Amino acid sequence: ESGEFGPTGFVMAFEENGKPVSPWHDIPLEAGGGLYNMLTEIPRMTDKMMEMATKVENNPIMQDEKKGKARLYHGPIYWNYGCLPQTWEDPNVKGSEQVGGAFGDNDPLDVVEIGARALAMGSVTPVKVLGCLSMLDDGELDWKVIVIAQGDVHFDEINDIGDIEKCYPGTPTPLRLGASTPSPTLPTPGRTGTVSGIREWFRWYKTPDGKPINAFGHGERALGAAEAKAVVAETHRHYLALLAGEAEPGKLWIK
Repeated sequence: ESGEFGPTGFVMAFEENGKPVSPWHDIPLEAGGGLYNMLTEIPRMTDKMMEMATKVENNPIMQDEKKGKARLYHGPIYWNYGCLPQTWEDPNVKGSEQVGGAFGDNDPLDVVEIGARALAMGSVTPVKVLGCLSMLDDGELDWKVIVIAQGDVHFDEINDIGDIEKCYPGTPTPLRLGASTPSPTLPTPGRTGTVSGIREWFRWYKTPDGKPINAFGHGERALGAAEAKAVVAETHRHYLALLAGEAEPGKLWIK
């Protein structure tokens, strides 16, 4: 790590045996046993918008910024948030009618980990894919894959999207938005299902900045584990095509 955590100058770079490595390109997607490697960018119950910088050499984790200022969520995110290495949502590939033909958002695949413990920023954790939501952010397809970390107390009990509410039946607190923002009426803690809580959090989280709400494809339905794994496989193929020079990288840093 270098720089002070919080301002925009903070950088978390990655090394192996003293040599720089990229968490996007050098960490394998698959962790074995049907699990995938998740790179944690934002630990649960924190508000700093950290992200793996896809356009910076070796892809360190840095704080997202706007007009030179560090970006913060307007309230903490309730889950661990990160990405899957060696995946890419190709902005040149048009999605299905289920997502309104939206193109990919030019980023690795986002993951939301629902477990009970906070995962450290920069950590790599084997996770089980449970399902996904097809979020549409400013017209771009921005998948949110829902996972659970290996070692979680409920890891063996939760295997698909329909198993989540039995063990994690609600978000920890209602979503709070800016006073001037039209906000959804969310129930009290424990009554907003985890999956619907994820959907509503990502629907509304940009509105305090004056941006419109995000939409969702597939009739807002959360897809199950099998469909989510197909999304992972597809974005991994797009990533391999990117490395092979079969897709235009633009400003992305690739090895």
